[in-house]
Amino acid sequence: MMVAAIALVCAAASVSPLARPIRGLSLDILTALRWEIFGHRHDPAASPAVVVAIDEESLRTPPFKGAPMVTWTGEIGRVMAATLEGGAKVAGLDIVIPASIEQSEIPFGEGMLGEKVRGFDRDFLRALAGAAANSKVVLGEILGGNQPVKPSAGQRVAVRQQQNIRPLNVFVDSDDIVRRLPLSFAVNGAKVPSMAVELASRALGAPPEFDERGRLTLAGYRVPGRVPNTMTLNFEGGADDIPTFSFADLRACAVKNDKDYFRRWFAGKVVIFGSVLDIEDRQQTSKRFATGIEGARAPRCAAESTPVTADFRISTIAGVYIHATAVNNLISHNAVVEPGPPVRFLISALFAALAAVAAWRLIPLNAALTWTGMVATGIAGAMIAFNHALALPIAEPFLASLFALAATIGFRFVVADKDRRLLQKSFALYLAPHVINRMLSSNKLPELGGETRNVTVFFSDIEGFSLIAEKMSPDSLMELMNEYLSAMTDVIERHGGYVDKYIGDSIVAVFGAPADDPDHAANAARAALDCCTQLAELNASSALFQECKLAQRIGINSGEALVGNFGSRRRFNYSVMSDAVNLASRLEGANKFYGTTVIASETTVALTGEAFAWRELDAIRVKGRTQALKIYELLALSAGLTSAQQILIANYADGLARWRAREFGCAAEYFGRSADIDRPASLFAARARELAQNPPGEDWDPIRTLQEK
Repeated sequence: MMVAAIALVCAAASVSPLARPIRGLSLDILTALRWEIFGHRHDPAASPAVVVAIDEESLRTPPFKGAPMVTWTGEIGRVMAATLEGGAKVAGLDIVIPASIEQSEIPFGEGMLGEKVRGFDRDFLRALAGAAANSKVVLGEILGGNQPVKPSAGQRVAVRQQQNIRPLNVFVDSDDIVRRLPLSFAVNGAKVPSMAVELASRALGAPPEFDERGRLTLAGYRVPGRVPNTMTLNFEGGADDIPTFSFADLRACAVKNDKDYFRRWFAGKVVIFGSVLDIEDRQQTSKRFATGIEGARAPRCAAESTPVTADFRISTIAGVYIHATAVNNLISHNAVVEPGPPVRFLISALFAALAAVAAWRLIPLNAALTWTGMVATGIAGAMIAFNHALALPIAEPFLASLFALAATIGFRFVVADKDRRLLQKSFALYLAPHVINRMLSSNKLPELGGETRNVTVFFSDIEGFSLIAEKMSPDSLMELMNEYLSAMTDVIERHGGYVDKYIGDSIVAVFGAPADDPDHAANAARAALDCCTQLAELNASSALFQECKLAQRIGINSGEALVGNFGSRRRFNYSVMSDAVNLASRLEGANKFYGTTVIASETTVALTGEAFAWRELDAIRVKGRTQALKIYELLALSAGLTSAQQILIANYADGLARWRAREFGCAAEYFGRSADIDRPASLFAARARELAQNPPGEDWDPIRTLQEK
């Protein structure tokens, strides 16, 4: 219930008005990621819209160098006419020239400047009138208050007034980013399509159809839009997605009347004239993280001007590319689809719920890693959807899940896990971690009872401990034993063992309980080898061991045992109980007779596999048992077995086989080969020689009975 509440609150907060500033960030990030991962998805030459750029090259090239824009009109008309003659479907002007030099009242000589240049705009106005007659030109205007910025009076007359004039205004989100474009405007009480809609409509030969809610259908395509009367722009990344031609180069091309060039590059296109200068009409858009270095990169027609490109990338783009992108989206039917508030809330709630569940069930580090993987998966899914023009939210789910993760971890730390931590701290020194975790997971306190499991019991003891204890003061002995037991316990637990109890200098440990461990025998054997290594290091380096070198004996046995909580109803311990424990203790004691360090039963050896080098020592009966068993000495890991140890094992095995076959002379010979360096071989060599001189009767039993514990 608490997890669900946290998830819902975080999801609601992520889609509330408070989160509005970050809402558009999803679209910006998706645009950038798509560009970085997939690059160009379409051939720029296939772009329905092209841009004729008033660029730095145009400003530096005669006859425009040093000339104000108002004097460029004739050349603009020339280039526009050339593109339309080359087969362009329609031309739009994203530049507004609100005045004509012919109307200038600046004194010039005995009259006014306008009077001296009367007819200066004639060619431009004729080009506009001719294109307007065929509905192939659209001029731009900028609406705003009571003083809209319109083309000059002569231009308005030439294009038949509002019939061929459309607004250029864009839609700016609350964070001053352009992600959408208005579809229509109210002008003099009438609904007028935006510049981009008008250009796309004429290129498609289909009038725009608006319903009562302002939704647009164009040539059968219902334009999506989350914000009423807008379309969400689907920007490509980089600066090459829309072919761009320098106005200066096209002017030179038109002057030399290269009609083939205009037919090759402008036939069937929507041509938009606009400024790409760094100081005019720049906007931050949803492409702000995926911009490129703008410039006229389309194949050039003339060599009379020098291309000029920027030296670095900036986060804004020229306004003309906003309209060109909108035209492409409308014609290609790939405007972005944005889900509404209910869908955004559900997605955020799903991510918040998953994060909260992870934080509730996992430790904080694992929960954070799970959350990271979840976010990465979500972004990957959103990327796939965005390739199909569906912009799923990523900022809101990210924030909702992050807050849910942090809130759930905080709640666990402050409230939910307070009692759990207290129990863990209270029982940590008395119960195995697995037992504590199982107890907390079940929400039940420990109780009497157990279960039968196949386990391996590990029993160790210090050689000559009684003599050591006599020589040391109680405090020194305590320090020594604490360091020894701590080191051995660390080794045992590192290999998955559970220390059942300490009996003086002895350690009783079990592998395979309380946590299941199919490799319990092998892990016990590894722990025994590492305990020997660790003790050797303590003897060599620890200050406490310098005056008293320790040696240990270890017995290992595997079998079924009863494991669980044993004791009284008021006080009990998690422990192991069976004959397997007693036998492990007897095997530890057998080391004393054979002069070995680690002895294991044949059951344990069979379970460990081939990873270890074992030597069969003998067949024995231990005190308290009538059944004989074979015992083995653990020498090393198989991979670390030396050639000397291999020879020792081979000689001993041959001697043992001869011993059991009553070939005592041969047995003595084999055992004698290593008797000087090996205590078990020495014992068997002496016994074999004795029996060779005094052969036993027919009822002789090769099994040795050990009377000591």
